[in-house]
Amino acid sequence: MDKAIRILSLVPYKFLPPDMGGQKGIAFFNRYLSKQINLSCVTIEANNQTAAEEYPIKNILSNGPSHYINPLYFLKLRRIISTEKITHLIIEHPYYGWLGILLKIFCNIKLIVHSHNIESLRFKTMGKWWWGVLWHYEKMTHKSANHNFFIQDNDRHYAIENFKLNPNTCTTITYGFELREAPAPADKESAREQICKLHNIDAWDNILLFNGTLGYKPNLDALDIILEKINPKLLATKGFSYKIIICGNKLPADYNELADYRKKNLVYAGFVEDINLYFKGADIFINPVIDGGGIKTKVVEALGYDLSVISTQSGAVGIPEAITGNKIIIVPDNDWDNFTVRLLSIDPKASIPPAFFGHFYWGHIAQKAAQAIIKDS
Repeated sequence: MDKAIRILSLVPYKFLPPDMGGQKGIAFFNRYLSKQINLSCVTIEANNQTAAEEYPIKNILSNGPSHYINPLYFLKLRRIISTEKITHLIIEHPYYGWLGILLKIFCNIKLIVHSHNIESLRFKTMGKWWWGVLWHYEKMTHKSANHNFFIQDNDRHYAIENFKLNPNTCTTITYGFELREAPAPADKESAREQICKLHNIDAWDNILLFNGTLGYKPNLDALDIILEKINPKLLATKGFSYKIIICGNKLPADYNELADYRKKNLVYAGFVEDINLYFKGADIFINPVIDGGGIKTKVVEALGYDLSVISTQSGAVGIPEAITGNKIIIVPDNDWDNFTVRLLSIDPKASIPPAFFGHFYWGHIAQKAAQAIIKDS
């Protein structure tokens, strides 16, 4: 561990304990980075430190959205930076850019922006009229940083070209996976048996899985595609026995009819305590997401559990095909006829190559981030 560098991570929303992909992206990044470099975290009151988080956590930010614009936090963080001899500040997303820039100037520290996507473009795809205002703020934040972490190469290239960033201050730090290797076949078979028992699924059925926070528009749009485009084609396919399991919370009230979809081979499981059980036990993960930006964390996790994946091109951004072997099939966006045909051709028994874990294991990702920070220090 480099003891000369002391990092303060500023996380402005709930991420502990981690449930969703974005929460895991911060929790595991901090957890593994803290093994490389001295790290502490300032975050909101709602976060609960667990035994797995071996770094200090200070819950000094309020839970409400007003904490994003509260100038008093400048004084509190300046005091922490001075007392703990902090050398680097990491902010998640661009939203605390104003605070990070002030602390960089007045505390003589280095600012690192940890980007999870080009946030303004994500809101553009969702039809938000104010995305352009956020774009300029995001550009200012990244240009003011000493170093920028991007979650996939497309985002890094976009920011270098459009935000006019120095390529030497930009590093791709992807979302990761905690295991160093895929689960044993016996573990996967045990998980499959549990899923069949939980949801009354026949042993010979192919188990197709989709999961995501359903209050998030790109995931809800993907659910509509499953219901309206993909599933009708599968129902019309003779000789293919299957069930589609949908996992995820925040389903809008007008989707209550999902409970009646059992006769259409669809099982709505809602929020599940252990999504890893489903990643291990399903046969095919279906990812018809066509917007939202960043990297689709659910695809990384599915592949890490040796689950075969079929995805749109947009849904597979940031996943190098060269390290996935035959475990992922990528189809052009909106080509649902081809999507269904290719789904039927998948061999669930193919294995994810070891190279996948060389790229996506969190320990390797944190080591790469630490090296970038040390190099710039």
